[in-house]
Amino acid sequence: MRTLICGSIAYDTIMVFPGRFKEQILPEKLHILNVAFLVPDMRREFGGCAGNIAYSLKLLGGEPLIMATVGDDYQPYQYRLDKLHIKQPHIRTVAGTFTAQAFITTDLDDNQITAFHPGAMSFSHHNRIADTRDVTLGLGYWFDHYDVDDFALSPGALNSPLMPGFLNLMGQWRPYKAHTGFVRLMYAW
Repeated sequence: MRTLICGSIAYDTIMVFPGRFKEQILPEKLHILNVAFLVPDMRREFGGCAGNIAYSLKLLGGEPLIMATVGDDYQPYQYRLDKLHIKQPHIRTVAGTFTAQAFITTDLDDNQITAFHPGAMSFSHHNRIADTRDVTLGLGYWFDHYDVDDFALSPGALNSPLMPGFLNLMGQWRPYKAHTGFVRLMYAW
C-alpha cells in the first residue's frame, strides 16, 4: 500500500553530558543563564516525524512516500533513503537552507536541553498533496504553517473521488486548520 507521509525530515544530534544540569544551573541565577557543557559523547541520527514513520513503515513491508522540505545538507539522508529503497519524489530541496535539526543534550539524570532549528521545514507549506497520485493512505504531522484547507478541499489529492476530511487521533472527521502538534490521518475512499 502506497502511503503518503507528510512531515519533517531532520537530523538529530544527540549528546550526553556526564554530569547533572542541576549542579550547573543555579536557580537564583536563572535571570542571567549562561552555561556551556562539555559533551564527550555525541552522535548524529536520521530523524524527523516523516523520516521515522517512513522507515518503520518500510520495515513492515509498506511503500512509504515522504512529503517534506529539506536543505542543501540533505545528501547523507538521501543516501540513507536510497539504501532503504524509499522513494523521494515529494521531497523538495529549499536552496540556501539547512535541513531541520535538533540538538539534544542529556544529563545523567535523563534531563534534556534541546535546541531545534526548523530550517527548510519552514517552507513545507509549498508542498501540495494534490500533486501526488496513486496513494491509498496519508498520514501527516502538521505545524501551524501548513494550510490543511488546501488539502481538505482537494478531493482528488489521494486519487480518490471523495475525501471527506481528516481523521485525527481523537476520531473527529472534518476539514479544519491544523494546530501545532496534532497528527492527522487522511483516508481515500
